[in-house]
Amino acid sequence: MRRSDFTYPLPQELIAQQPLAERSASRLLTLDGATGALADRLMRDLPQLVEPGDLLVFNDTRVIPARLFAIKDSGGKVELLLERPMDASNALVHARASKSLKPAMLLQSRGGSIRIVERRGDLWLVELPEPALRFFERYGQMPLPPYIRREPDAADVTRYQSVFARKQGAVAAPTASLHFDEELLAALDARGARRAFVTLHVGAGTFQPVRTDAVGAHVMHAEFVEVSAEACVAVAGARARGARVIAIGTTVVRALESAAGGGTLTPYLGDSSLFIVPGFRFRVVDAMLTNFHLPESTLLMLVSAFAGREQVLDAYRHAVAGRYRFFSYGDGMFLTPRPGARTRDP
Repeated sequence: MRRSDFTYPLPQELIAQQPLAERSASRLLTLDGATGALADRLMRDLPQLVEPGDLLVFNDTRVIPARLFAIKDSGGKVELLLERPMDASNALVHARASKSLKPAMLLQSRGGSIRIVERRGDLWLVELPEPALRFFERYGQMPLPPYIRREPDAADVTRYQSVFARKQGAVAAPTASLHFDEELLAALDARGARRAFVTLHVGAGTFQPVRTDAVGAHVMHAEFVEVSAEACVAVAGARARGARVIAIGTTVVRALESAAGGGTLTPYLGDSSLFIVPGFRFRVVDAMLTNFHLPESTLLMLVSAFAGREQVLDAYRHAVAGRYRFFSYGDGMFLTPRPGARTRDP
């Protein structure tokens, strides 16, 4: 497979720059992976697509205000984006500056001095005035994705966060979760759907492009995953009653399938660099809700693995023609698997 196998033309005006007034007011495109059939619906129709007893699995990660500005002694500006808190007051960050940073360099920020320790691949290890989560919570700003071409405002503090976010650690939102409000959750409860939660702390690497033309040569970024024993019991319960496991977002797919990497779903705590591409056999997920993804991205490859590359690209062309809103603050898709996508398929 080549990177170019996962591209599609997207008019820039379809990239949503602001959230809708109501979370659940988004449109919803459904794709039947077995037939390729498409249907234009609304996110509020989701309970009609869910059967009583189906298990919806959400990512409960909470976005950190992970973007921070600092100044070199020379006066040059530096933008830091937290990738991962480390021990003590250290952290791994992405850094953008007019000239390269150097070890031992001091940067000045609103919260005090930041010392550059060393380079680690594409990241920098830095020493902060206090533990990273506390420091960025106090002095950082919400890290909107690079395709949202505006500065964050007061509304983003809550809208770029799911209503059930609780475990601090992400630098990007699990955007499928952004469609859910209390009204939609109540409608799903009334339908008889069950809920479970996993954690995947979305890193800035989720926005990194696939740089190799050969898809198999791409090195996937690592992200922290926690799949609890409670979540595993919930999945086992869905299996026992013949219900589906519906992943709310690609992050949930990666978390669950990482935890099932040994063949069966078991509790998991640690990093995952699972790269899901066409040919992957899904062990846990039976359906998924997701947003529209960037051309040639690892997330578009994951969705293509689940519902079929040609069918997904057809759906994206349909969405473009229908003027759907794309990416983080955009509309959603509900997908069922193509034949042979799951290990349990005949």
